[in-house]
Amino acid sequence: MKRILIVEDEPSIALALGADLTREGYDVEVVGDGTSGADKAASGRYDLVLLDVMLPKMDGFDVCRHVRRAGVRVPIILLTARGQEAEKVMGLELGADDYVTKPYSARELRARVKAQLRRSDSVLPTDDVYRFGDAELDVVRCEFRRGGQIVELSALEFKLLSTFVRSAGRMLTRAQLLDEVWGSGTNVTDRVVDNQVTNLRKKIEPVPERPRYLIALRGLGYRFDGDGLTEA
Repeated sequence: MKRILIVEDEPSIALALGADLTREGYDVEVVGDGTSGADKAASGRYDLVLLDVMLPKMDGFDVCRHVRRAGVRVPIILLTARGQEAEKVMGLELGADDYVTKPYSARELRARVKAQLRRSDSVLPTDDVYRFGDAELDVVRCEFRRGGQIVELSALEFKLLSTFVRSAGRMLTRAQLLDEVWGSGTNVTDRVVDNQVTNLRKKIEPVPERPRYLIALRGLGYRFDGDGLTEA
C-alpha cells in the first residue's frame, strides 16, 4: 500500500482529500503545519507528499527545500491557490514534481497522484552509476559528482540529467522533456526548459559556454552526447 503524506492546514480540505485518497486504497497521514510536514516528509517513509503552499510555521516552498536538502526524492505535488507562473516555476525549481491549482477536482488530483507514483516506480534502476568524463551520476545515492566531489543538484536538475543520460545519443524535444521531467499537463513554457538546461550545463560541463554533453539542436531540442558514457 502506497503511503501519502498530506500537509494542509485547512481542516475541511485535508479531511476531504484524505478521505478520497483513502477510498482509493492509499495509506494517508495528514499534518496541518509546515514544520511538522517538513520533518515527516524528510523521514523518507512516504511514497508521495501533497503539500499546500500557504502553511503556518513554514510555507510549502521552504518545506520542499528542506526535504530536497535532506536528500529525499519522494514525489511532491504542490497544492496552491496562486496562479502566477513565476511562483509555480519557483516551486518546481525547488524540487516539487507537479502542482495543482485550487480549486481542483478530485478526479484531476487522483490522476496526478497516480502519474507521479507511476513515474517514481519506473525511475532508473537502483544499482546504476553512470559515468562520463570526470562526472558520475549515482542513482543509488541520488548524487552527482565531478572529480569525486559532490555537486549539489536540485531535484528538477537531477531528473533532467537522469532523463538525458537514459536517452544518451537521442534527440529529445522540449515537449518530451516537459512531459518526462515536469509532468504531462504542466503549464510551463519551453523557455523554462532552456533555462534549466543552461543551469545544468554550469554544473556538468567543463566549459559551459562550449557544451560537450548537452548539445542544442536548433529548432528541434537537445541531445546528451553519450560518447564515453559508461554504466556500472
